[in-house]
Amino acid sequence: MADLLTLENLGNLLMLCFLQAVLGFDNLLYISIESQRAPVAQQKSVRYWGIIIAVALRVVLLFVMIRLIDAMAEPFFILDWEGVITGGVNFATLVFIIGGVFIMYTAVKEIGHMLTIHDLNTDVEGKSGKSAAKVIAMIVTMNLIFSFDSVLSALAITDVFPILATAIILSGIAMLVLADGVTRFLEQNRMYEVLGLFILLIVGVVLLGEAGQAAAHAMHDDSLALKVFGYEVIPMSKTTFYFSVLVLVAVEIIQSGYTRKLNAERRTGQRH
Repeated sequence: MADLLTLENLGNLLMLCFLQAVLGFDNLLYISIESQRAPVAQQKSVRYWGIIIAVALRVVLLFVMIRLIDAMAEPFFILDWEGVITGGVNFATLVFIIGGVFIMYTAVKEIGHMLTIHDLNTDVEGKSGKSAAKVIAMIVTMNLIFSFDSVLSALAITDVFPILATAIILSGIAMLVLADGVTRFLEQNRMYEVLGLFILLIVGVVLLGEAGQAAAHAMHDDSLALKVFGYEVIPMSKTTFYFSVLVLVAVEIIQSGYTRKLNAERRTGQRH
């Protein structure tokens, strides 16, 4: 135990907690939005159980990855369709591609659903939506997909399992504390749910970009990077991602304020 309580491990724990908080934002956003698909009376318990089960499975995933990281790094096959698609495909590549496509599909489907709503209040308050079990399964599955990126990033900092597990558990507790607040905010400000869905769309693009370099980074071989029509698939930097999110949030805040101002001016004009 004393071997774990070193300055290096404590520093790594603080860094990992910060990393989990930053990378967990999109995860929390997905949980808050997806939980609203469950029956209203069960939404809170769905969020809690979804997060608890997902965090437990994330710790298991971390343990497995530490033991099998070398085996998973080896590409399953090499794509060699010159001029169309080339590069290596390993386990991480498949996870990022499947996760990215699924997140983008979910975001586009929900945006389309919003555009077809005839009565917003009825749809939100009276819907039965998916069953609680289905929503929990979706939250757990997507949490594991989201966690793959953060687990790989965490392993780059340290391979001490107790430190990694502690950071993951602390991030899970933080999600439990914040989940209800985020959901209430989205319910009271429905326009921000649209913003959240567009952020998830960008997250899907980020994961697809990560897939391009997964095998190359794992094997330290640049020739394994995926190339589509001769162009290398390059991941979006975290700086670019968070800048894009900040721009979207700023635009939404400014637009909401401007809309309120126009509505107030119209009401004033109607009185006169």
